[in-house]
Amino acid sequence: MFEFFDKRRGAVQDGGVGAIGGPGRFNRWDWMLLPLVLAVLAACAYGAMQMARPFVLGQATTVSLDIAGLPYYLLRTILRMFAALGCSLLFSFVFAFVAAKYRAAEKILIPLLDILQSVPILGFQAIAIAPFIALFPGSMLGVECAAIFAIFTSQAWNMAFSLYQSMRTVPDELSEAARVFCLSGWQRFWRLELPYAMPALLWNMMMSMSGGWFFLVAAEAISVAGQDIKLPGIGAYIAVAIEHEDGRAVAWAIVAMFAGILLYDQLFFRPLLAWADRFRFEEAQGETAQRSWLLDWGRRSRWMSRLADRFWGAMRATLGWFGNAGRAPAARPGLLQRAAPRLSPRVLSRVWDVLLAVAVAAATLRLVVYVHSEVGWAEAGHVLLLGLATLTRVMLLIALASLFWVPVAVWIGLRPRYAQGVQAVAQFLAAFPVNLMFPLVVFLLVSLRLNPNIWLSPLMVFGTQWYILFNVVAGASTIPTELRLAADNLGLKGWLKWKRVYLPAVFPAYVTGAITASGGSWNASIVAEYVTWGKTTLAAQGLGSYIKQMTDAGDFHRIALGIGVMCIFVMLLNRFFWRKLYLLADNRGV
Repeated sequence: MFEFFDKRRGAVQDGGVGAIGGPGRFNRWDWMLLPLVLAVLAACAYGAMQMARPFVLGQATTVSLDIAGLPYYLLRTILRMFAALGCSLLFSFVFAFVAAKYRAAEKILIPLLDILQSVPILGFQAIAIAPFIALFPGSMLGVECAAIFAIFTSQAWNMAFSLYQSMRTVPDELSEAARVFCLSGWQRFWRLELPYAMPALLWNMMMSMSGGWFFLVAAEAISVAGQDIKLPGIGAYIAVAIEHEDGRAVAWAIVAMFAGILLYDQLFFRPLLAWADRFRFEEAQGETAQRSWLLDWGRRSRWMSRLADRFWGAMRATLGWFGNAGRAPAARPGLLQRAAPRLSPRVLSRVWDVLLAVAVAAATLRLVVYVHSEVGWAEAGHVLLLGLATLTRVMLLIALASLFWVPVAVWIGLRPRYAQGVQAVAQFLAAFPVNLMFPLVVFLLVSLRLNPNIWLSPLMVFGTQWYILFNVVAGASTIPTELRLAADNLGLKGWLKWKRVYLPAVFPAYVTGAITASGGSWNASIVAEYVTWGKTTLAAQGLGSYIKQMTDAGDFHRIALGIGVMCIFVMLLNRFFWRKLYLLADNRGV
């Protein structure tokens, strides 16, 4: 168990960094890595320079459907997505740390995250675009920041939920070891909670990248002040192809997407997953080790080894990973200090609850006044019924996706050689924008005269079901080998083995995936319930379709009403259903 605390230190020693990284000339692995590193740096520098080009609001922006421009568009898109991923990671660290450590903050942050997760990307974009353009006048950087922010809103929430859930479900024996070593809150986060959460966090980072692809068309094709701004990127390329009904361009966009996903899977996520395998909470490595050719090259490279030594040394010095462990507890306060009056935590908690109740009552009153004066109660009742229709679709689709993907994900997570094989494929399917299916969907529904209220529904879960798959794969991959061997020795088989071992082990991860899949499905309803291809439009009765139609009509009051009702539905669903499962998951992890 205590080996878990030393595994990060072993990242330098056991990984071959210190042993192979002695002084001397470059070896063959250095020469193999050097061109790759220089190419990546040159591409990033070129793309970053293009982001700061001059731009004047009102200036026409064009995106060509020429296939030769796809590599450049792919570079710009990937840079935006990684910039958003970095911001999402920082947000997740702050959110999870504060929400998991402070009970009072948790009462605000968790409902707030429910609200943010349910707000459609169009709502964030309408608020953020003007301030970002004003912040960088005369530069394309303002529009780029608006696009990055829009992608951030499709990436951050599931990463924050995953890290928060992992911090809440750290095994008791590890928490006890942290207390024995007298770790501070900062050290506990960096040395215990973050390493323990690392496998699930990395799988959710992959899912976040895929989520960014899913909403890429809305992020890169921006409408502001009556003008359409299309940033160079795959999302804008797809938007133009759909406008022109160019199936050939759509096919090439799919090829470019697959190439981009394969590149950053091999150059970024696969090495990280192999590196993070050392943070598994078990005594034996078993057969679950991830492999990465790039990580193997890096461990054999002399200059990469020296760079890794310096990096980890700087991280240890900056974050205090090993500085204060083992110190004696601080001296207890004296009599005079103990005599100082202090409010009990129970009193503070009740005062905080009263303040929250007052804030909720004020918000409710403001909502009632707004509905009465701006849209009317008849319209509000109609929107509530549309919300019930979308709620029915969401819950039914999540249930069906869970029945299929949980067994599949457990099977994959327990067999890492297959997990590595399907990883890139799963990322591609999760990233596949639903807009690219519009030609096929419109053709089938029109030619077969199918009911849009039924057959448009699967589009809602097409891009969000992968949250369940990725989270459960991450949960299954962290099941200790000792536990699996113990189950085999006890003769557990079939349903009994699933009931006693697999389902309890992956249940916390499943709840995290199901919550984010549910919130993402509400967001995806805006795209899935209102489908257009050229001049043909198919609409289902639902809240997403209502918001999309009001957005096209420019009716701000009804847009706000639709988004507000969606937030209410998501909050109530999370509070009275998913949160109950979340609390149950606290005592179900392995």
